[in-house]
Amino acid sequence: MKKPKFILSGGGTGGHIYPAIAIANELKRRFPTAEFLFVGAENRMEMQKVPQAGYPIKGLWISGIQRKLSLDNLAFPFKLLSSLLKSRKILNQFKPDVVIGTGGFASGPLLKMANAKKIPTLLQEQNSYAGITNKWLADKADVICVAYKGMERYFPKEKIVFTGNPVRQDLLEISGKTDKAKQVFKLTPEKQIILILGGSLGARRINQEIAKQIAYFKTKDIQLIWQTGKLYYDEYKKYNSENIRVFEFLNEMDLAYAAADIIISRAGAGTVSELAIVGKPVVFIPSPNVAEDHQTKNAMAMVENNAAICIREESLEEDFCNQLTALLNDPTKQKALSENLKHLAKPKATKVIVDHIEKLLKK
Repeated sequence: MKKPKFILSGGGTGGHIYPAIAIANELKRRFPTAEFLFVGAENRMEMQKVPQAGYPIKGLWISGIQRKLSLDNLAFPFKLLSSLLKSRKILNQFKPDVVIGTGGFASGPLLKMANAKKIPTLLQEQNSYAGITNKWLADKADVICVAYKGMERYFPKEKIVFTGNPVRQDLLEISGKTDKAKQVFKLTPEKQIILILGGSLGARRINQEIAKQIAYFKTKDIQLIWQTGKLYYDEYKKYNSENIRVFEFLNEMDLAYAAADIIISRAGAGTVSELAIVGKPVVFIPSPNVAEDHQTKNAMAMVENNAAICIREESLEEDFCNQLTALLNDPTKQKALSENLKHLAKPKATKVIVDHIEKLLKK
């Protein structure tokens, strides 16, 4: 077989970027001589995170359509045309054997042009509510890998493969990293550690609640690893102290997960998939500001299996301390949540997705 070439596209948020990187890493493991290229949106986080993972990336002048009237919306047709033309140029120059899309508006123009050129394409949809871009691309895709049942309401049934979400492979075994993790974060091994995750951009309401409860955490002698997100770091970095480690973004997620005794998190699909593999007790605080309230649905799917706790944003003021205190004081509950969450994990998702890419490669 000649040296294979792969283009991967997806971005805007970590939920689209990290699945693409996980897939690329597995492809690289199987095809050490393969060539890779990522395509993302200019000025979005993939332009930084993908090179950090060791892959080249090209940017398109593209953005999503805003819900309210804006100048960006007026520019959208021009951005789309520009991105389609640049995508065609990228495909002609790189000549990929397979193109993989993991969602986000950056992948739309590229995969549309790949379909026009009859290049095999695979879509990976992380959520239970399909994104606009993947729905737009579904009819021409060869394979659509999904993480939830019932996705035939969005995609052609015959193209769907139920795989679960790809996750970073360094998360598959974190049990031996606990001591190192606590040293890296300079935290006391004997004290409990809570990891707070608000996503790559951050979660305003979660950050507000954590700041409000600083005295509570101090009273309980709890240490925090607090990821505030890009939008909120400057506001909350003042809380960085001996027992509270404040970060804009966590690059070593395996160590953050390994250090944690309990995790407080949003409920994006990729995060839920990672947390199932990590298997630590989780308190989900889903974002209410997403399509079809899909984060709440993600979280409740775990709650129904006694695999997590869910607190809605509107109930934080009344429920946060009560729910967290009950969990901190109940090791049996913590163990049950951990074990049940692990049962829902799909640790082989990345490999199964790459199996299907390999089949496309052999066509």
